[in-house]
Formats: sequence, C-alpha cells, structure tokens
Amino acid sequence: MHDPTPDTTLGSFAAVLAGELPGAWTSTYHPDRGGNNDHDALTDHVWDMNDVADTLAKHTVDHCAVLTRDDGSRLFVADPLGHGEGYLIAAMAPTDAPAEAFRGVREPDGIAVDADPFSAAEDIHYDLLPRYDKALAQVRTNAVRLTTPPAAEPEHVVMTWSGDALVVDKPDRDDIVQALTEAGFALDAENDVFVLSGDDSAHQAASVRAAGHRLSELGVGVVLRNPPARPALGTTAVAPPSPPVTSPHRGR
Repeated sequence: MHDPTPDTTLGSFAAVLAGELPGAWTSTYHPDRGGNNDHDALTDHVWDMNDVADTLAKHTVDHCAVLTRDDGSRLFVADPLGHGEGYLIAAMAPTDAPAEAFRGVREPDGIAVDADPFSAAEDIHYDLLPRYDKALAQVRTNAVRLTTPPAAEPEHVVMTWSGDALVVDKPDRDDIVQALTEAGFALDAENDVFVLSGDDSAHQAASVRAAGHRLSELGVGVVLRNPPARPALGTTAVAPPSPPVTSPHRGR
C-alpha cells in the first residue's frame, strides 16, 4: 500500500542548501503525491548531457526539489536514483529562450554532492554555478541576437566625377534634393541628375563640404566615386587567369 507521507529528507537538504548558496535562493520540494506529479516536466528542463542525464534516463524520479535564484536561474536536486549516498545537482535550462539560442552552447553538466548541504554549497559555488552562469549568459546573448532585426543599410549619396564636374543621380527624398541644391548642385532635367560644376575648384570643394555636412545631419553618407575605367580603343580586356586544377584526393 502506498505511503502517503512524503520523504522530506531531500526536501530538508534542499531547504538548507538554498540558504547556503551565494545570492538569494528559495527551495520548492516536489513529493510523489501518489504518482500524480510534475516530475517529467521538471526533468525535461535539466540542462545536462553527462552523468545526471544518464541517471534520469535510467530511473524514474519519484520526488525532487528545485532551487530558484532571484534572477530565475534554477537548480534541480534529486536522489542518486541508484546505489550510493548524497544527491545529484543539475542546472535547469531557461524556458523563455528559443531552441536556436542554445546552439553551440555547452551544457553546464551537473554534479554529485555529499549529503552535507554545507559542503555541497561549496561544490556548487565553485564548480557548477560558474559553468551555469557562463552558459546562461551565452544563451541570453544568442536570444537577443535572434530577436534583434538586422540594422538597416545606411543611405548614401554617390557623387561621381564626370570630367571636372560632380554628378549625382536625382534622389527620391526631397530633403536630400534640398541639401544638394542649397550646396550649389543644379538639376539637369534632361538626364535626371544633379550636377556641380568644376569651373571654380575652390567653390566646388566648399559646396561638397556643405552638402556633406547637411546630408550627415540627415543621416545620409556621401561617397565620391570615379567613373568606371574604360579600356583603350583597339585593346581587349585581359581575362582573369583560370583557377589551378587540384587533385580530387583530400589528405586527412
């Protein structure tokens, strides 16, 4: 006949352990309650690919405890579930991070500790928690990266040399058009471009600086570009050399 009285030895150990760990931790004991329990939901979040995971895969958990830090980090506490004394302590994965955020992050594998909560607290503090905190930081960084949209490509105005003049394709934005015209660029309606004459090089340079300053205020960059080089008449562009042919054999 099933004994309805839960074994609180593990619960007592976990409660004392929570008070000995660095930071603010609370302990929650999860008894068997006649087989009606949430142990599977808890063990599914054990963040381990070593001895603890192997033990949980081979044995059924009939009671356990969860220690929770004030920042949401959790530790799973269970009996060895086999021969031996002491307890198993394992990190628990955060539940608010997407699965992709765990890619490339090493599991902070759990440890076995003695039944003494004071020595167990030292083992956890110096062994498990540093690895757990490192893994948590990596997952949270990955999660932020996954949810942050890529930065928009900054807009640029390209000024291309055409002889002594600078030519800019007519922008779509009216504020950019205004910045160019105020700096001395004139619209060539036939070609749908703005042109800055090079009759006076000093005046032209001052106009470019003025346009660049105003465009920068609008969050727009300026790129000065030479026209594409053209091959001389009667010559043929040299084709790039063919890539070397390598043997299909690959060394190890």
